[in-house]
Amino acid sequence: MSNLTVLRSYAQKSNPASLPSSVLLSYTPKSLTIFDVYPKSIFHFLVLPRPVTPQLAVFDLASLRTLFKADKIKAREVLTGLSEDAQTAKVTIQDEMMKRYGFKWGVWMGFHAVPSMEHVHVHVLSADLCSPAMKTKKHYNSFHPKHGFFLHLNDVLSWLDAEPSYYETMSELKKSQYEPLLKDDLVCWRCGHVFKNMPTLKTHLQEEWDKEAKTERAKLERKRKREESTADSVQQGEPKRHETDVQKDPS
Repeated sequence: MSNLTVLRSYAQKSNPASLPSSVLLSYTPKSLTIFDVYPKSIFHFLVLPRPVTPQLAVFDLASLRTLFKADKIKAREVLTGLSEDAQTAKVTIQDEMMKRYGFKWGVWMGFHAVPSMEHVHVHVLSADLCSPAMKTKKHYNSFHPKHGFFLHLNDVLSWLDAEPSYYETMSELKKSQYEPLLKDDLVCWRCGHVFKNMPTLKTHLQEEWDKEAKTERAKLERKRKREESTADSVQQGEPKRHETDVQKDPS
């Protein structure tokens, strides 16, 4: 099976439950959510539309570009469905964040303007870009939330309600417009600092995330201590209030 079309083969499964648990997270009548084999963040899922609509052939679902070219009404239907299931994947990530780390941070949902694999898919990933699989400039710039190659899901959905001329321009998704963005400088998406190579950028990203984790855990610890202090005060104060009440009782 070609890596180029493996997502298409997953989406075409009549029984997605037959996929191994290492691949499949969940599925609905209209989509399936899978683990990204090479996650670019601590958490990273892909949400794929299943070709269940007769009016849309598998080829029409090859990419965002082919989806928009096929039928705007059907494109809206597909993207709306993907948005709903991407939100479910987001909640799954947030729940797992709490279980593993005790706090939640951002989650991005979006498409690559020029995907490297066939079949439309929404990336749902945690906002950290800390992963051993994040190896090259192309990898990093394809997920940078501000460079423009990563198209946020809500922005893409907004195209459908934009002026026709704007919609036509954006939905063309020209490679010549987007592919040069992958060669941009390595700029930290958090602080904007420019780095010379991936190793130094990755070290910086990990340090930034570690700082965020330390800060959030410190907040949680302070909150826990406040709650414990409040609980102790309540427990110590209850007998005194009870005794006072008894003294004032005229009976």
